Amino acid sequence: MDFERLEKIHSGKFITRYNIHYKAPSGQPITYEMISRNPNLTDLESLHHHGVNAVVMIVHDESGEKLLLCKEFRMAVGEQVVNFPAGLIDKGETIEEAAARELREETGLDLLRIKEIWKESYSAIGFADELNVVVEGIAGGQFRPSDSEREEIDAAWYTKEEVRQLLKTEHFAARTQSYCILWSRT
Repeated sequence: MDFERLEKIHSGKFITRYNIHYKAPSGQPITYEMISRNPNLTDLESLHHHGVNAVVMIVHDESGEKLLLCKEFRMAVGEQVVNFPAGLIDKGETIEEAAARELREETGLDLLRIKEIWKESYSAIGFADELNVVVEGIAGGQFRPSDSEREEIDAAWYTKEEVRQLLKTEHFAARTQSYCILWSRT
């Protein structure tokens, strides 16, 4: 595909909608719709280099026997979905600070230790350029409801057997489902 141009269609509060114009190897024009958290994309270079947007936390309890999962009402689908704690990185915030803050805000738990910070990955490559960083860690403390009006989150620790049952009955975010399938089998 040969990139031709990027066209801004609409800017919202949190995302901007763009059309990307390409030329197929046959010469046929192709228009691809996408969204971005960056309201200032102008060319292919800016599309490639815009920085990490959010953190995703894969968190276990101190014993390593339980996994933290959140059942969260997601407005885009109008129902509760099982997901890892996650959220946007605030301006000037490090990945470590964002992970600790988001975990505390969404669950009330403290991030006790970070085991690993993984290379960034795309959250929804089919229609968005959003980059996430997965932070793997250990958490502890007491659960507390989210203090945000925009979030209804029920966070809890789950054993491998409990995760296997959830996988049969609940809707998951794809990244969370993938990890849970593999983790519950080990």
